[in-house]
Amino acid sequence: MARSRELLRYCATRLALAPVMLWLIATLVFLLLRVAPGDPVDAVLGSRAPAAAKALLRQRLGLDMPLGHQYLDFLKGLLHGDLGSALINQEPVREIIAQALPASLELSITALALAALVGLSIGFSGIARPEGKLDLAGRFYGIGTYALPPFWVAMLLQLLFAVILGWLPVGGRFPPSLVAPSGSGFLLFDSLRSGDWDAFNGAVRHLVLPACTLGLLLSGVFTNALRLNLRRALRSDYVEAARSRGLNERQVVLRHALPNAMLPVLTIAGITVASLIGGALLIEVTFSWPGIALRLQESINQRDYPVVQGIVVVVAALVVMVSVVVDLLVALLDPRVRY
Repeated sequence: MARSRELLRYCATRLALAPVMLWLIATLVFLLLRVAPGDPVDAVLGSRAPAAAKALLRQRLGLDMPLGHQYLDFLKGLLHGDLGSALINQEPVREIIAQALPASLELSITALALAALVGLSIGFSGIARPEGKLDLAGRFYGIGTYALPPFWVAMLLQLLFAVILGWLPVGGRFPPSLVAPSGSGFLLFDSLRSGDWDAFNGAVRHLVLPACTLGLLLSGVFTNALRLNLRRALRSDYVEAARSRGLNERQVVLRHALPNAMLPVLTIAGITVASLIGGALLIEVTFSWPGIALRLQESINQRDYPVVQGIVVVVAALVVMVSVVVDLLVALLDPRVRY
């Protein structure tokens, strides 16, 4: 009963801190964009535009207002779900994010699933014989994949499977000769729901290379995490107690060591999927993947304040949400967590 009350108090604290973290991130982004070099009006009109035209546009966009007034308008818009409009084409920022975010989520979730499947399998394979060949291979795999340059891996896979073998497309998200299914923005789900197998096949073929590139680079993180935590768990007192009760090594590993070793891996998975949403810029650029990271880079280059602010706030909200969920899961599953 006491632990239940402590768990509820911990959950309430974590949930109460989430809006504060979002406010701090939004404030920091707002201030950094205002002190960054470059003028968004010049990005729209050009540096040689007449001063009168620049002043008129600055007034229309509200950039002539005091900084405090701009900040209050920004926070007021966030509270009402209004992220503003792009400076370049006046497209609502909410629609820009709604178009780009599903592409990034589809890529990130697929890559994370591949990374977890491959990385955990390799990390677990060498545990039966520490310092054996499989264990050493897992160690080198974890270190090697973590150190590989993402751009180099992406270009190598493109060269091999798209240019030389011709099995997969070089880039893009969907075949231009087909009509993309409408709906949620997740092309795999939408094509399956509509029963359009040509669209599903096209979406899968375009997803393979970027997802495998990200999955390969991330799998080493899971391999290292499982290897280290599993070996630590196998040396713990409760595992030795299980062995002393006559359990065989398979039961010891699967029933006692592995569940405890997976808790830190769960935390790593949560952090990874959150960071992938906005952090796969090199992969999205290399494969021309129309995701949120690519859209963020374009907006930064154009000094498009509202789009940059909106994307960062939405990505930060996802990161905070995933982090809170992972923290609550770990607290629920691990009685050692202090509240």
